[in-house]
Amino acid sequence: MARPQMLKLAEVLEEIEMSRAAFYRMRARGQAPRLRKLPNGQLRVSRADLDAWWEACAENAA
Repeated sequence: MARPQMLKLAEVLEEIEMSRAAFYRMRARGQAPRLRKLPNGQLRVSRADLDAWWEACAENAA
């Protein structure tokens, strides 16, 4: 079984073309993809969660 791809927060921000501050504002409103905190404190977003978030954004925009 393959491990899910985990993206660094910087990679996510680059892909969605958003600043870190804007991302955290969305997160505070519950509108951002799920973040996972690793034991060393680094943040990751799974590719599946990011793709699902993109789909939800597209559905809400329609």
